[in-house]
Amino acid sequence: TVSPYYLQHTVQHSLSQLCAVMVKHETPDRWPALLQLLSQSTKSSNPHDRQVGLLLLNKVMDSNPELFKPHYCQLLQLFSAVLQDHNNPTALYYCILTLTAITAYTGSEEMNQMRSIIPSLIVALKHLIKADQDQASEAMEVFNELMESEVSIILPHVADIVRFCLEVGSDTTLNDSLRVKALSCIAFLIKLKSKTVLKQKLLNPILQAIFPILTAAPPPGEQDPEDDEDDSGDGTDNDNPKHCAAQVGRSYLIVLIYSVSSVMPLIQACLASDNPYQRKGGLLCLAVLAEGCADHIRTKMLSSVLQTVCQSLSDSNQVVRCAGLFALGQFSEHLQPEVSKYCAELMPLLLGYLSSLNQAKVGHVTKAFYALENFMENLGSDIEPYLPTLMDTMLSALNNTENLKIKELAVSAIGAIANAAKEMLVPYFPPVIESLKGFLTTTTEEMRPLQTQSLDTLSVLARTIGKDVFSPLAAECVQLGLNLTDTIDDPDLRRCTYSLYSAVSTVSPDCLTPHLTAITTVMLLALKSNEGITAHLEEDKTFVLLDDDDEDDKEEEKDVDDFLEDETETDNAYIDEKEDACDALGEIAFNTGAAFQPFLESSFQQVYEMRDYPHEDVRRAAFGAIGQFCRAQHKVWKENPTEANHQALFKLLDMVLPCFVETVRTEHERQVVMGVLETMNNVIKSCREEAFKNPSHLKEISHVIRDVLKKKVRGGETNRDEEMTSFSKTEAEYDAMLQEFAGEGIPLLASSVPADSFAPFLNDLLPLIMSKAKSSCTVADRSFSVGTIGEILQALVSVSGGRGVAGRLSNRLLPVLVAGVKDSDPEVRNNSVFGLGCLAQAAGPIVVSYPSYLSVCFSISNLRVIDNLCAALCRMILSNMGAVPLEQVVPALVARLPLKEDLEENKTVFSCLAMLYTHSPDLVQYTERYTGRDVQPAGRKCWQSSIFY
Repeated sequence: TVSPYYLQHTVQHSLSQLCAVMVKHETPDRWPALLQLLSQSTKSSNPHDRQVGLLLLNKVMDSNPELFKPHYCQLLQLFSAVLQDHNNPTALYYCILTLTAITAYTGSEEMNQMRSIIPSLIVALKHLIKADQDQASEAMEVFNELMESEVSIILPHVADIVRFCLEVGSDTTLNDSLRVKALSCIAFLIKLKSKTVLKQKLLNPILQAIFPILTAAPPPGEQDPEDDEDDSGDGTDNDNPKHCAAQVGRSYLIVLIYSVSSVMPLIQACLASDNPYQRKGGLLCLAVLAEGCADHIRTKMLSSVLQTVCQSLSDSNQVVRCAGLFALGQFSEHLQPEVSKYCAELMPLLLGYLSSLNQAKVGHVTKAFYALENFMENLGSDIEPYLPTLMDTMLSALNNTENLKIKELAVSAIGAIANAAKEMLVPYFPPVIESLKGFLTTTTEEMRPLQTQSLDTLSVLARTIGKDVFSPLAAECVQLGLNLTDTIDDPDLRRCTYSLYSAVSTVSPDCLTPHLTAITTVMLLALKSNEGITAHLEEDKTFVLLDDDDEDDKEEEKDVDDFLEDETETDNAYIDEKEDACDALGEIAFNTGAAFQPFLESSFQQVYEMRDYPHEDVRRAAFGAIGQFCRAQHKVWKENPTEANHQALFKLLDMVLPCFVETVRTEHERQVVMGVLETMNNVIKSCREEAFKNPSHLKEISHVIRDVLKKKVRGGETNRDEEMTSFSKTEAEYDAMLQEFAGEGIPLLASSVPADSFAPFLNDLLPLIMSKAKSSCTVADRSFSVGTIGEILQALVSVSGGRGVAGRLSNRLLPVLVAGVKDSDPEVRNNSVFGLGCLAQAAGPIVVSYPSYLSVCFSISNLRVIDNLCAALCRMILSNMGAVPLEQVVPALVARLPLKEDLEENKTVFSCLAMLYTHSPDLVQYTERYTGRDVQPAGRKCWQSSIFY
């Protein structure tokens, strides 16, 4: 039997929602009766009337908050009064939701009122928590909205907010959702206003509060979610207080690296504890710090933390071993390339660990695969000694286990192995393909995850195993993809077929040509489709989510939430499909060239529309595809240089390059900005001078690079009181990545236009680059600075007027590079030596004659630095052989050949030796010992070509 109260409450909700819909089409001032009803009901002496009035206010405000802006001051006065009504939790709930809805639209005139409400808001939330934790969890979103929209409102109350959130997060009697929301508020606040938090001496209270959460044992008879044997093991569960506490800890350290000294004693105490959950907590903290403080850990403490993690893999408690595997997976993902240098220690450990596992414990096996896969994917040729054991293990898992999850893990691992091993995997290719065939053509739902993973791994094999090996399968792969999309309606499966098509286009583009109509049609339909989008469900949610205390209502709410959660997962699959469709269209367009021309315009138009898509990954992929279309048109013009093709290229570039510049200036998400910068660099690298036939492009791109380096674009700007805005990784590292992408564009500009045309812009950009070479800057900044300088000088070698510009810059650049050679970090030294060689080659005699230049000696022990020093000397010789004391230099040079690590410099070395053979036959005796002996195949080929040159 449905209670009369339940029916009444349902009607009230529905009528409120109806009013909200009407307000979308009618301004409040033209509906005075609504304003009158809101005023009377919200100020009524009857508590129930106030609840109904605030419910109605919440729905209409949530529908269109901007229309009520003239009434904000009155509303804030109302909210201030309602927040004192502690005996009416429903009124508190709707009041706080409405405050959340208008926060983003408030202006300076409402600022003081908003600030004055914060203390009452905290007290009201405390009362709401006692009445309804679910409502309180939703209401606490107000803090995130305040921080994101106008953080200065909360600045006077930071200490009170932190103390309140710590109190909630630490209370084990409260539900996980509420505790996670409180801890998330702290994490967001730290990322946004770290200096304020530090100044108010909140560091120690936060650390002291989160570590007990992080290391707490679960209730008797229960497990933490990540320790469940049914857990996926990918380390992505953040919906419990323990994981959220780790994120809070990471948030502090990503912006306050010097506070590692504060947290490490706590971590070490956990790791030394007899309590397995204490040890697990310490490892979990190290794991998330690997993502948040990667640069600090790589340079300061990698060896010690790796030793700690390795020891944890032999711990007597499986909970600790699982945490160790997760930590090792995080290290492998975020601490490259340094962590790969420990291959000899880690690979036998991981392989031995994997072979000892009980496959019935799927959750634990999953974590072991996660660690192994992340580590070995970046090994490159170092994987060779372990290939037999690895492939025996994976093929055995495919052939001998019935568990579909373990088969899926093995298939994924084979893809990671292929990324590292490449052609070395050829002997194992036939049995791998034979195993995959059975999974690729399945039609059962339970096999779908294994099928999609098999498609992904097939795509990896197409890109890595070698053209000669994979080409015979190319046509069959294309037909497989077409058959699957024709017969199975699944966005994940379609997404995988798009990746397969683009992988095949790198090996055998001709196989795609007969099917381009079908392939592009399904991808463009995916981009146009609204299938899977549940925005309408979110809007209608208020019709069915009731807010009374009736248990039946709560069950109804739970069912709807579960349904919406399932729908959200579906949404993600459709969003991923759109992202991969953009990526695939761009790559296929470039690789198939002229064959794609009939589809280029329609593809460009549809992808161009996706640049405004609400999901950042789709926007990033759309910009990437737009850049590929430009490169594809340039390729077509180069192969068929007609005027029509040339004009089509100019039309694209004139539309796309300004779009890139505008997006870099206005886009909020750094990941998208980095993607656009990378894409713009690729377009410039391909199109070169054609990109700058319109002279405004050079000016606009140079200026936007300057503004990124100065942090004057939205995706890299600082906020009002000069504290960095955080996104999803780390402040310092994302800043560095963003600026590196911008910096990479400078040498490309230098190589694309006459040096004198670029010189005025280069004079603006160089001080920004050189400022990062100071000894007080981070290793990453110093390496970026001298490396970029070297690449700029290398670019000037090949353009008109380059020698003159390089000569004029030499007095400024030489001291920076010479200082870099003496740097404590080998990568900085390496890049500095490279830069010195490029300066000599670009500027010629004016630099080679400097005694300080030739005084750089071979006492350096780092092999890569020695390789670059050899290349630098070769560039000096190539630049002005007469100014170099060859009798002293050449013997020292040849004595350190062949190159050991930086084999890309073989081209420079062999060009130099070829010139010496031609112009200084008496030096042949020094070079004969090197040429043709102990030279890598690529170097030998380069040597042969230099002889003919």
